[in-house]
Amino acid sequence: MSDARAVAFVTGGAGGLGSAICTKLANDGMRVVVGYHHSADAAHKLVVALTGAGHSARPAPVTDSAALTALASAIAHDYGRCDALVNSAGITRFVPHADLDALDDQLIDDILATNVRGAFAAVRAFRTLLANSPLAGGGVVVNVSSIAAEIGMGSNVMYCASKAALDNMTKSLARALAPRIRVVSVSPGLVDTEFVKSLDQTWRDEQASRAPLGRLASPQEVAAAVAAVINTLTCTTGSVVKVDGGRALG
Repeated sequence: MSDARAVAFVTGGAGGLGSAICTKLANDGMRVVVGYHHSADAAHKLVVALTGAGHSARPAPVTDSAALTALASAIAHDYGRCDALVNSAGITRFVPHADLDALDDQLIDDILATNVRGAFAAVRAFRTLLANSPLAGGGVVVNVSSIAAEIGMGSNVMYCASKAALDNMTKSLARALAPRIRVVSVSPGLVDTEFVKSLDQTWRDEQASRAPLGRLASPQEVAAAVAAVINTLTCTTGSVVKVDGGRALG
């Protein structure tokens, strides 16, 4: 008997945000494919911990388009469908915005290749599967963005630019892939991941105070927004859904 449960593929699925997203989608009854690059052990441990059955961890280097195409074929063979693609893979490094020399060409290329080209390559590879999804509202792409795209403040100048490009790409792809595929950005502010909790408490508190709600978003709140885009907001496409405590209000 075939399994009628929807399938979600999450790039960067073993990361702080990615793991929360995978956990939420599994709790909601989806089968989850945890994509990873360097975090194989963490990805496989996450799969074991997810609610339900039918989950798997697969290598998914988003800068390798051929590997993504092969992965899409493998998921089509193993699952017969893919209903949601969550582009959660991303990289950055803290570089003061005024230190232009420290933002070297290699770092710029790495950020853009992962955060922008990688997300596009994943959509390109999974387009056919997503277009054939029987999910209510059609197949869906959720791009995990950042309010850095709007406010121009973040870990470095190119990271901010990469997320602005991702939001713009969300709008272009939403228009191009409608009506069978919806494309939405979920845009957090600074998220209270384990990594952020390990940073200087004074700095963290100062960042939280900049949001009208006076706190940082939790990974679970970002994951809930991703799940809502997939399962509830079925007439939403081309939008940027903020989970930032109002930080973008200034």
